[in-house]
Amino acid sequence: MFNDIGPLELVTIIVLAVLVFGPDKLPKVIQDVTRTIRKIREFSESAKQDIRSELGPEFKDFEFEDLNPKTFIRKQMNNEDLGLKEIRNGFDLKKEMAEVTDAVNSRDGQTSSSSGGRIDMTKKPEDPARDARPSFDADAT
Repeated sequence: MFNDIGPLELVTIIVLAVLVFGPDKLPKVIQDVTRTIRKIREFSESAKQDIRSELGPEFKDFEFEDLNPKTFIRKQMNNEDLGLKEIRNGFDLKKEMAEVTDAVNSRDGQTSSSSGGRIDMTKKPEDPARDARPSFDADAT
């Protein structure tokens, strides 16, 4: 519940609680807060049990955490029935990249010999024809 509260924030909350409620009323406030949290937890657990009993025996393995989309997708991705592990294991990225590199190098033989098998990805300007003038836009001037 309070996983993201650090020690400095916890000390700050304690100091503020002492300042706001005072040292004499603070134990009573803490008891009231813990009692309220306990009642809320009991209420939510009883509501979960009521929902499970109403759904029937076919939903005995139903977990409310499965309603979270991230948890649902994670469970489905780990499911062995889909065969995703075989697809994941059958996909070899290095092999695919080697095939793409071979295809690129076969089209342009001078690239592989000049760069030692690496592809030159720098953008080089094309040489315009010597007779060609740059385009003139009368509206731009």
